[in-house]
Amino acid sequence: MDYTHLGRSGVSVSRLCLGTMNFGAATGEDDAHQIMDTAHESGINFFDTSNTYGRPRADGVTEQIIGNWFASGGGRRERTVLATKVYGGKGEWPNDRYLSAVHIRRACDDSLRRLRTDHIDLYQMHHVDRATPWDEIWSALDVLHTQGKIIYAGSSNFAGWHIARAQETALRRQSFGLVSEQALYNLAERSAELEVLPACQGYGIGVICWSPLHGGLLGGILGGSQTGRRSEGRAAEALPQFRPQIETYEALCADLGEPPAAVALAWLLHRPEVTAPIIGPRTMQQLDAPLRAVEIDLGAKELARLDEIFPGARPSPPASYAGQRKRARDEEGSWSLRRPGSFPLICKVGYTGPRRCGARRRHPSRPTPPEMDADSLFTQRQSAGRS
Repeated sequence: MDYTHLGRSGVSVSRLCLGTMNFGAATGEDDAHQIMDTAHESGINFFDTSNTYGRPRADGVTEQIIGNWFASGGGRRERTVLATKVYGGKGEWPNDRYLSAVHIRRACDDSLRRLRTDHIDLYQMHHVDRATPWDEIWSALDVLHTQGKIIYAGSSNFAGWHIARAQETALRRQSFGLVSEQALYNLAERSAELEVLPACQGYGIGVICWSPLHGGLLGGILGGSQTGRRSEGRAAEALPQFRPQIETYEALCADLGEPPAAVALAWLLHRPEVTAPIIGPRTMQQLDAPLRAVEIDLGAKELARLDEIFPGARPSPPASYAGQRKRARDEEGSWSLRRPGSFPLICKVGYTGPRRCGARRRHPSRPTPPEMDADSLFTQRQSAGRS
């Protein structure tokens, strides 16, 4: 098993994260304990759960199963980087859910009791709460951190601008902020590449991918078993739209001699933004393909072919910029036109980093001279009174 740091933090986590959503729902407690033991034996030390997982929903059944496993000893808790979540709840009272300071405190104490541990390594906000100020959220999380009840904070299902607001507020408060974002990201769903992944890279946040097989769509739905989860739910709903791509994809996997599920996970492991995909086995047999994925080395040819089959997300230009021509340096150093909406940065030749105050976009009719760098531009604008 390979390991990496969780975002900019110092903690090391396995490149596969064991998802436990099936525990207490589709998987009984004894089988769940066996799966967790096998995960440890395979080197997986990163476990993800939630206070709402299991059946009945929001009763904390999955957390209880994990807590019972920890209580059996053998260093199980000490070897595990434990992640759970806060947001949802079952009660009918107004403070039984969301991210108020009141609910965060109560939910954390409840999770600690069910998990039978004195701390949570990664406490994740399951969804964004647009009604609660970020100062209040960070105040509550900082108190839990000071009390030793949580070590790191993470997010889940956040948009890029939610991540930015969370981090900027944390920086202003001199808090450590988020170390991870749990996002829907896989070969068939790559919209996270537009804003979420760039935001995470910019703030040093690790990306944990949920539904890496898109509900089973990428797990061999055409050539494998048609029973169980693969024949229903998201996979069945998405298959008519993706059938031509899935046929080509499964043929490619056959040529590689690898299971489709392993190839889909291996692709994620080759993405520099990704810390770990979440695998959610219901049975012991469903651990085989994820463990194989860690050993697969996809070359440039295979990665390019996968991009052809499942093209990455491409932003549509805002209507206000329709028809505008943006100039940029191409790889040969000559001026060329980019399609509207791409907005290349124009400053020092070959520079594609963050925009500075002197590297603003120029009007198409007044392209920036190639020999003028960002500092010269800024000085020129100051002298002209247009800075």
